[in-house]
Amino acid sequence: MTLATLVAFAAEEAEHHGNVALETFWYGAVAMVVFGALAVVTLSYRHVANRHDHKAQAYAKAHANDVQRAGHGH
Repeated sequence: MTLATLVAFAAEEAEHHGNVALETFWYGAVAMVVFGALAVVTLSYRHVANRHDHKAQAYAKAHANDVQRAGHGH
């Protein structure tokens, strides 16, 4: 077989007329799964500061002179 014949067969093989939306569905499905997993990880850190409130209060009490009271940590 010559190179031209191989190219012709490859072009003929690559030509297909399917449903493009159905072929690309999996890209969106995989992206939704990945972003869903990232959302679960992000939401798992919700209220972490409240779980350790006793530590924050003890730190604030121990370092009361070091902390300036100027709103939003400034």
